[in-house]
Amino acid sequence: MNVAVIGATGYTGLEVVRLLMQHPELNVTAVTSDSQAGAMLTEVYPHLQGLVHDPLQRADALELAAQADLAFLALPSGLSTALVPDLLAAGLKVIDLAGDHRLSQADYAEWYHKTPPTHEVLNQAIYGLPEFYAAEIAPARLIANPGCYPTATLLSLLPLVQHGLIDTESLIVDAKSGVSGAGKALSPGTHFAEINENFKAYKVGVHQHIPEIEGVLTKQHGAKVTLSFTTHLVPMTRGIMATSYAKLTQDLSTEEVLAIYKETYQNQPFVRIRANGSMPATKDVSASNFCDIGLRVDPRTSRVTVIGVIDNLIKGAAGQAIQNANLLCGLPQTTGLLHAPVYL
Repeated sequence: MNVAVIGATGYTGLEVVRLLMQHPELNVTAVTSDSQAGAMLTEVYPHLQGLVHDPLQRADALELAAQADLAFLALPSGLSTALVPDLLAAGLKVIDLAGDHRLSQADYAEWYHKTPPTHEVLNQAIYGLPEFYAAEIAPARLIANPGCYPTATLLSLLPLVQHGLIDTESLIVDAKSGVSGAGKALSPGTHFAEINENFKAYKVGVHQHIPEIEGVLTKQHGAKVTLSFTTHLVPMTRGIMATSYAKLTQDLSTEEVLAIYKETYQNQPFVRIRANGSMPATKDVSASNFCDIGLRVDPRTSRVTVIGVIDNLIKGAAGQAIQNANLLCGLPQTTGLLHAPVYL
């Protein structure tokens, strides 16, 4: 299948291009950047010299439809809303890596402070968490690729929520991300002098991924779920660690809870459950599409602590998008994605 990467000069777009270069069935036939149209992608990223030969073009829906069957949108939030209807009308399937199509109109307007997509478009969007929605993803035309924080958090918590094992009013998530999660655009809070030798919380209680996480947990639980969610910026390039805490509703051991996780993810190739006593680190999944999960039940407090780690640019964005594309194409989810993590 021929594919277009819209927003190829951003960090997530760049990773989509890199991963697709190793994909046996998906062929990149168009790369776009409205701000740098006419330039070669190798002028922006010289490390692709001799590997990518297509010039950057503007994101025109009709032109892209003549070149590709599927479009990956790796644009800043707010830009997909205007482009997606034209891409769908032109006959393209779309995977949107931004947050534009993950929420209801009201939630999107409240949390992103931008104009939401129409009901007609939103009704076509399928939430692209493959481990739980593969059957809905496969026939879809528009995939709302999950955010990086939601991916790590949801994969960590959904087994507990599905089985009613936790008091959802006690749920606290402490999440940390590398700086690439903020995107390529410069800001005072992410330049070297601000982030180096520093560690800070941000968007406390108002992060735009909160309604996305709560919405999926609520749908899977069958009743309203709310959580306290705090994000932190870590002085490293890539990686996310989500540490979740909740009160158990049953008297369970660590081994019993681990058994539930292993059963839930036994047929999911990208979720790896750690043995009792082993906790994952961000290096364990760097530059890969894996999510590693470790947990422990504290019998003193009857609380469970779950730690999930992903690479924010891969499983949290580009890799998951290709995992969804594989489902759209009827391919094994692992096609083009079974790469060992880069530890050093």
